[in-house]
Amino acid sequence: MSGESDSARTAERSRQGPVRSGQPPAEVNIQREPRRRQRALGFGFVALLSFLAGMTDAIGFLRAGDFLSFMSGNTTRLAIAVGEGHGADVSRLASILAAFVVGNAAGVVIVRGTGQRQWPLLMVVTATTGLVAGFAAADPSPWTYLPLVFAMGMLNAAVDNVAGQPIGLTYVTGALSRFGKGLGRFLCGEMRLGFLVQMLPWLGMLAGAVTGVFLLHAWQQEAMWAIGALALLLTLISVAVPHSWMRHSFGLG
Repeated sequence: MSGESDSARTAERSRQGPVRSGQPPAEVNIQREPRRRQRALGFGFVALLSFLAGMTDAIGFLRAGDFLSFMSGNTTRLAIAVGEGHGADVSRLASILAAFVVGNAAGVVIVRGTGQRQWPLLMVVTATTGLVAGFAAADPSPWTYLPLVFAMGMLNAAVDNVAGQPIGLTYVTGALSRFGKGLGRFLCGEMRLGFLVQMLPWLGMLAGAVTGVFLLHAWQQEAMWAIGALALLLTLISVAVPHSWMRHSFGLG
């Protein structure tokens, strides 16, 4: 009788499949579902951050003639200014690049100093964009938007990776490059689709830039307030996100 009972239990376990870490399959599935939702929300949050960067970049470029978050373009323009001997352009573009780098550093300091949280950093971004919107004149100097460059640099520190995928918010060249290399590996037989998420920041920045153009045509300089409003919305979303989600699913660590 005992042998038959043991055989029945063994057969039952084989039908259920392997169980890892002593957890029943139902419990494993319950744990996986929230993680999937967290990742989906994290990638959506990344897209919104890139949307903010794209909107800021388009409005700043059309208003003042300089990129506020696209530093690859500013680097090329700086090189041209140096080569052609345009001193005023050299000093302005060099200041923009320096402000962006310092903003990245400040963002890291803020995130780490607040216990790996995003909302204090996004609050600083919101305050900065609000100040620029409040003080920008109808015909602003390019120097007026230098604080926004600093804010866009800080924004990059809000995300390192999501679910193990490296993410960049404002350097779309890197996103397209990672997507292209992932596509190449897929064509060579590596059946991994993680590279698809690299399109999220690119699409977010593209959509944000298009929206920025529409807002600027409709509202003129008042479109600057839309940047601050979106930054505030992202701050509130970040406040609502549980801290336990941050490391794996919301881009920190």
